[in-house]
Amino acid sequence: MALKGKVPTMSFMKKPVAQHSSAGKNALGLTLRDYEGGMSTLCAGCGHDSITAALVQAFWEMAVEPHRVAKMSGIGCSSKTPAYFLRQSHGINTVHGRMPSVATGANAANQDMYFVGVSGDGDSLSIGFGQFAHALRRNVNMLYLIENNGVYGLTKGQFSASADVGSTTKKGEVNEMSPIDPVTTAIGLGGTFVARSFSGDKEQLVPLIKAGLKHRGFAFIDIISPCVTFNDHAGSTKSYAHTREFYHPAINAHLVEPKAEIKAQYDAGEAIEVLMHDGSTLFLKKADPDYDPSDRAHASEYLERHRKLGQVVTGLLYLEEDGTDFHRFNRTISGSLVSAPKRDDRKEILERVQARYR
Repeated sequence: MALKGKVPTMSFMKKPVAQHSSAGKNALGLTLRDYEGGMSTLCAGCGHDSITAALVQAFWEMAVEPHRVAKMSGIGCSSKTPAYFLRQSHGINTVHGRMPSVATGANAANQDMYFVGVSGDGDSLSIGFGQFAHALRRNVNMLYLIENNGVYGLTKGQFSASADVGSTTKKGEVNEMSPIDPVTTAIGLGGTFVARSFSGDKEQLVPLIKAGLKHRGFAFIDIISPCVTFNDHAGSTKSYAHTREFYHPAINAHLVEPKAEIKAQYDAGEAIEVLMHDGSTLFLKKADPDYDPSDRAHASEYLERHRKLGQVVTGLLYLEEDGTDFHRFNRTISGSLVSAPKRDDRKEILERVQARYR
């Protein structure tokens, strides 16, 4: 029987907003549902949707006002994520690989907002690799997530730049090229907050997102996020089964807001306290007693050693809380440019600046 008229698709379905009367509320009086976005159009079981849930949880727990958040992405399955959380925030899809420059400009204009960049291994490690690198070295104040599945899921499963040597596609092709590891790349380029997690470990991922949002500078999290359609088979090193088998947590994070009661208890020597710029305290709990998250060289050596063992090292792998951020580098004003008072001599100032380049 032929169908008549238009058949509704997921893209046009509004997510129900009904809430149970007993739903928990945060300090702003908002529920988790208030931090959600539209209905996901991703494949059922996609790791990206688990990351969305972690973002919703993190912003709700931090009681961030949605209108103070700007979400940005490029192109790809990962770049659809901003549509699925914080429907009352600001957001933009940029062109492929160009999200970092747009985020840099927005951050330069208004440093009082939370900036979240959601990208993929194709978007950031291939066409956008240069932009990713320069946003990192400039230490732009933002949370930058790579939803890493090792393939181009939107174009039917070709290898991406993060595909490991020896991994296979669904049809059996073998990858022979060395991968770009975004974590070791970020550490090597001078990143001040570098972490890796797994979409299936919400207990680890939510605190990392919260810590990244508090960090002054470029907070980078590489998240292994299996593609259930094109890269979740035997032979894939980005599958659910492989990641769970070779999962190796090195150090986990626990964030305590300013003036909040510290409830976490750690044995002497197994936790490191880091005071964040806003007064909150970040506890780094060592899952591996040999790991030092403040030593850049040690972090690189540790990651390489465990890579050779085939292990997926996760956690907050490097942190430098007192690094020089984007606004200090550029000596911007203390407040946001969008709220700065207009000067009567701005035309003369612009002419003096232009004269320097003539």
